[in-house]
Amino acid sequence: MTFAVNAITDFEMAGLPQFFREFADYNFSGGDIVTEKRSFWGAVILLYAALLGLVYRDGLLHMVGNWNSEDYNYCYLVPAVIVYIIWEKRLELKSLPNRFSLAGFIFFISALSLYWLGELGGEYLTLCLSAWLVVSALAWMHMGWEKVKVIFFPLLLIPTMFPLPSFLHNRISLKLKLLSSQLGVKIMQMADMSVCREGNIIDLGFTKLQVVDACSGLRYLFPVIVLSLILAWFFRAPFWKRFLLVASSIPLIVLTNGIRIAATGILYEPFGPRVAEGFLHDFSGWLIFMITLLILLLEMWLLGKLPGRVADSGSPASVTAGEPVQPRLDPGRRHMIMLIVVTIMMLTTFAVSKNVEFREKIPAIKPLSGFPLRIGPWTGRRRAMAQKFIDALDLSDYFIIDYYNNRGQEINFYTAYYESQRKGESIHSPTSCLSGSGWVFKRAGEQVLAIAGYGRISVNRAFMLKGDFRQLVYYWFPQRGRNLTNAYQLKIYVFWDALTKQRTDGALVRLITPVGEFEDIKAADKRLQSFMAKALPLLDQYIPGKEVK
Repeated sequence: MTFAVNAITDFEMAGLPQFFREFADYNFSGGDIVTEKRSFWGAVILLYAALLGLVYRDGLLHMVGNWNSEDYNYCYLVPAVIVYIIWEKRLELKSLPNRFSLAGFIFFISALSLYWLGELGGEYLTLCLSAWLVVSALAWMHMGWEKVKVIFFPLLLIPTMFPLPSFLHNRISLKLKLLSSQLGVKIMQMADMSVCREGNIIDLGFTKLQVVDACSGLRYLFPVIVLSLILAWFFRAPFWKRFLLVASSIPLIVLTNGIRIAATGILYEPFGPRVAEGFLHDFSGWLIFMITLLILLLEMWLLGKLPGRVADSGSPASVTAGEPVQPRLDPGRRHMIMLIVVTIMMLTTFAVSKNVEFREKIPAIKPLSGFPLRIGPWTGRRRAMAQKFIDALDLSDYFIIDYYNNRGQEINFYTAYYESQRKGESIHSPTSCLSGSGWVFKRAGEQVLAIAGYGRISVNRAFMLKGDFRQLVYYWFPQRGRNLTNAYQLKIYVFWDALTKQRTDGALVRLITPVGEFEDIKAADKRLQSFMAKALPLLDQYIPGKEVK
């Protein structure tokens, strides 16, 4: 953004010593500091850039670090596009005067407040959004709304560089995998192939294809959306045509990715597994992207043929004739006061975030490894998780126990505990893992259960199928005396409890029981709830609740 603002103002860059000399020499009795002291404002830009880097360092490093992944490597090109569009608007920007905006400062306060939601809530995306809004607010405050409107689209492109949080990324990827695999199977069936699907696994008879994350279409979806936004920006057409162009990019990438999967399945038998891996796999992805681009260009051409008034690109705004009303405080002094206030607020934010501990590590009451293997009529067998999964989940303690009763019925009981939830170290929902492994959710949603002798508890309940196998799943998130059921609740309460209680500990609890071929699902519900009546009071002796002694 430093380069972007530099392009906007066409200012000379100056060192910090020059900044202090300009500050000392400036005559506050008259004149506009914005137009008369370019080197001064070059130093201000550097100062703001340094403050942003200081306060949002973790979020920015996380953002750039994710650009190395194949899902987000397109982000390296976005800053160059932003700078180019701003540079193209340079003459229009120069024709408009810089105006101080108090509304921009009020917006800055709100944007900076969002930093604490990201910092205490343990969410990088919120930090990045706060940084983006702060940059927009500073531009608004020092340049005025008329100039901000000129660069509104480049500012709008900035969030396209932000990686999604894991739970949202995995959910979108899962949906795209299922949609693409469904579409691919339909196309193969239209080609008279005998094929069936279980989740994201496609059974061709002679082999099975798994639609993994690399084939979900997610790594094409975001670049295509950004590309459609850029095309719409340069498309001289009414707004509805531009909107239609952008909106069509999402179903378009799902369709082309489904065709890619179908082509892989059709070509697999004559050419073997090399069509699904290596160079041919990567080449097919590139080809799909280029075909999508050509379709978007064709769509632009067709939309251009439809009737509709060409959108006016606008012309540089002219200054209203007559003497402007002089403010009680001259513009230069206003800008300087806001510069000082912003600097103090951002430095204070940084100091408080680094020197005040908002998250105490709250250990489990007792090690989860000691959870009993005998619960009423149920006898358990403890299982271990591979270290790579423990590292990926960032959990503090856990247990996985398979319980069996004398009738041969089974319940898998899993609990993961987190002493402190921080950025990149928070609870992972089991939804994406279960769905991604081929399980199809038939009945899923939140349900309030009345557990005998324990009370009412909200859980996520899901009945899932995979071939001839059926299972019933309950899971929920015990969080400092609350039982939560979705990731958004988790983030909100982590923020609030970090702020008010200095606690972000929490747990994930999941129970799974197979449902027999001829068994009524109500019997499986009864089995799980009967087990919970005996197991949950024991679990409360391990997981810290509302009060910690």
